[in-house]
Amino acid sequence: MSLKPLFFARTRNSAISAVLVASLAAPLLGGCFVGAMAGITAGSLAAADRRTVGTQVEDRSLQLKTESAIRENFGDNVHVNATVYNRQILLTGEAPDEATRNKVEARVATLPNIRLIVNDIQVGGFISSLSARSNDAFITGKVKASLLDAQDIFANSFKVTTEAGVVYLMGLVTEREANRAASIAAGVPGVVKVVKVMEMISEAELSRLSASPNNGTAPVENGPR
Repeated sequence: MSLKPLFFARTRNSAISAVLVASLAAPLLGGCFVGAMAGITAGSLAAADRRTVGTQVEDRSLQLKTESAIRENFGDNVHVNATVYNRQILLTGEAPDEATRNKVEARVATLPNIRLIVNDIQVGGFISSLSARSNDAFITGKVKASLLDAQDIFANSFKVTTEAGVVYLMGLVTEREANRAASIAAGVPGVVKVVKVMEMISEAELSRLSASPNNGTAPVENGPR
């Protein structure tokens, strides 16, 4: 009897555990630990990232530059998270007023190689607490684990972030995959709302990307659907 199904099941369970541990640790520990956990998780997944290798590198660099620019220019006056996928930047969190919200976006827009900015920074109210951010990280971990547990989509095709219980899904996916992932995320306890910030590809394009992952240039559209 082949051991492959059993090995796959163990690998999948290990990946789910790694996702949850990394998500819980994210608000509390340094980037080295979280990066190591992310590496373990990524190594456990069979599905390849649909972005080109070059785009993945650009996205990581752009995220670091965005976070640095926000921190240096606004400090503790705002709580803004930047999530980058395919040179598209999603801004979430809180700002004290509309003017500051717009200034954050304007500063980010000066960075090179950005294709699109989606600004969903909330205005007014209190800056979220550490416990609230930890809960968001836990929800993100549960959503990732649920996507990973699904048999009909590739979890590694989605990027997930959570803000005040609102789950944002990014990725380069088909309409079928987008709807399925949103349905899965909406069913996770603690999720208030699901926002799709995705780029749509056809089933034919998906087949092409699956046959030659990370080769060529990923399709680009004007914005999320």
